[in-house]
Amino acid sequence: MNEWLTLTLADVCTVITDGAHQSPKTVSRGKPMASVKDLTRFGVDLKSARHIAIEDFEALAKQGCKPQVGDVLIAKDGNSALDTVCTVAHALDAVLLSSVAILRPDPNCLDSVFLKFYLSSPETIEYLKSNFISGAAIPRVVLRDFKRAEIRLPSLDVQRRIAGILQSIDSKIDLNRRINQTLETIAQAIFKSWFVDFDPVKAKIAAKQEGRDPLRAAMSAISGKPDAELDALPPEQYEQLAAIAALFPDEMQDSELGEIPKGWEPGGLSSVCGLNTESWSAKTLPASVKYVDLANTKNGEVIEVQTMEGANIPSRARRILKVGDTIIGTVRPGNRSFALVGEAGLTGSTGFAVLHPRKSYLREYVYLAATADSNIERLAHLADGGAYPAVRPELVVSDALPIPSEDLLREFHRISSPMFDQLLGMRRANRSLAALRDALLPKLLSGELSVTEAMAEAEA
Repeated sequence: MNEWLTLTLADVCTVITDGAHQSPKTVSRGKPMASVKDLTRFGVDLKSARHIAIEDFEALAKQGCKPQVGDVLIAKDGNSALDTVCTVAHALDAVLLSSVAILRPDPNCLDSVFLKFYLSSPETIEYLKSNFISGAAIPRVVLRDFKRAEIRLPSLDVQRRIAGILQSIDSKIDLNRRINQTLETIAQAIFKSWFVDFDPVKAKIAAKQEGRDPLRAAMSAISGKPDAELDALPPEQYEQLAAIAALFPDEMQDSELGEIPKGWEPGGLSSVCGLNTESWSAKTLPASVKYVDLANTKNGEVIEVQTMEGANIPSRARRILKVGDTIIGTVRPGNRSFALVGEAGLTGSTGFAVLHPRKSYLREYVYLAATADSNIERLAHLADGGAYPAVRPELVVSDALPIPSEDLLREFHRISSPMFDQLLGMRRANRSLAALRDALLPKLLSGELSVTEAMAEAEA
């Protein structure tokens, strides 16, 4: 530590700027414009970013609002100011709004990944928030304050070694996240094909009309394989596929929901799950809880669990969460604060609608139906309340949908449950990895732990 230098960000960054201070009109087809809401610690997520006209995009890119590879991005405006930092590891075809600061490290003296972790450390965040946050209604950091903020730097070689240790943990977390996204995408695709688009049923109907074998047509729809390739499947796999296809009817029927497969019942989420089935009262609340808030859930995942005790337990910590429950935030539902509970002993905020499957084999069906884009968009549209638009919990389970046979629901569970078991396991592993990273981070940046010691601890 005696060899570490105390400098300012202006000393070690060639550029300190931010995104656009004007917000061009949103268009349906154009190029993405990201804001602080699109920032994650693993990079900029453009899935929900709005789009602007190409001519507006190109004008802002010329003004320096498009980040470069190696830049460090940090939230500078809003309630999450200074809480999210990432590096631009790959070329990003997007421009940024002014809520994001762009720091471009001088590669001769500052490693960009080291800077990301330095700005992510609790001590640095506390230092920046204590000294540089301004604005009562909307907290923000102005660029001149970023420029004079101090940073303690070891040699470039030590920076890279520290960054390498921490980045190896983050890379493993990110890999798990991407695997999980793939698993959930596969499960969503099967759910939509079977229970929304009715592909196997429609395949059977078309085959009957054309004089083909309805069962094999459904097998093709389920497997994605053309009829000619079905006979090449191993016998066991062929028989299993045929058994699944046989569970789908070959006719449609009229219902209050419109045309649905024959024999399926028109219903709603409330017919397959209970709502807020268990809650703590002021008298039964334990002395210590593992608490989950809306801010700690996003896109299906419980990001953080907070252990709270006694007077520190918030009054909204009332919902008893069970493994297999689906939780959906009722405040600003468009923020996608929902998750599948994969850990026992959690307590959730009263801001959640807790959906408890009526049968264990309904876990995946309830989760995928409740968190489908169509339902989340419906809830966002129904939300009201001014600054904090919200929906009543009852509305979360009021979405109408056709309920298939129990045999088909069990088969869907058999196919999808291994995906979700793996997904939940990797999410638990990611929280452990994040805890390790967060424990090593301040020790490495303070010099309390040497690089060699940290490597040994990370490997263990």
